[in-house]
Amino acid sequence: MARRALELVPDQGLLGIGTGRAAFAFVRALAERVREGLRVRCVPTSTATEALAVQLGVPLATLAELGELDLDVDGADEVSPALDLVKGRGGALLREKIVASAARRLVILAQPEKQVPALGAHGILPVEVLPFGCSFCARRITALGLRPRLRLGQAEPYVTDNGNYVLDCAVEPIADPAALQRQLEAIPGVLGTGLFLGMAETVFLEDEHGEVTTLRRPAAAPG
Repeated sequence: MARRALELVPDQGLLGIGTGRAAFAFVRALAERVREGLRVRCVPTSTATEALAVQLGVPLATLAELGELDLDVDGADEVSPALDLVKGRGGALLREKIVASAARRLVILAQPEKQVPALGAHGILPVEVLPFGCSFCARRITALGLRPRLRLGQAEPYVTDNGNYVLDCAVEPIADPAALQRQLEAIPGVLGTGLFLGMAETVFLEDEHGEVTTLRRPAAAPG
């Protein structure tokens, strides 16, 4: 599926590159094309992605330098029938959302088991919060009916590349993701949620046999 995403990358393209196993596979495939002469400049969504890109010789730039991007390639934890997403298990949700919002097209690489009938089906929604307001945010989120738990690292709170905490919120399948998004974003101290609604244009699903299925948002033009 990384190869399928590469077919969408234009020469001299400005790309966002995501975080996680699927995104890292894309970075490795992209590096091969760069060595063959493909010219790109990429904005990584995490220090882990940046380190891998540097190691493999993929040209990088900042979002401030590039502005609007042609394409963003990333993974997802859940994909709904409408191609709405839950992301953030890798801890880069806020940067991923910023980069995805700066791109003309968001392409998602995932396995078929990431498909769900409704967002929240896998039971976890990550929310990035300011450390100062973590306990306050947790109380407000609990009042919404979610069950937040502070993500831990090495026996300490997990800290994102932005210096923030992540609350992994236990959820049931979400009846109205857009309404929940608005409620969460209205809480002072909440910096970003793992709900990526109306953003993905194309999803490539690759099964264990290497067969790739392409899903497109109904309004999207064929790539």
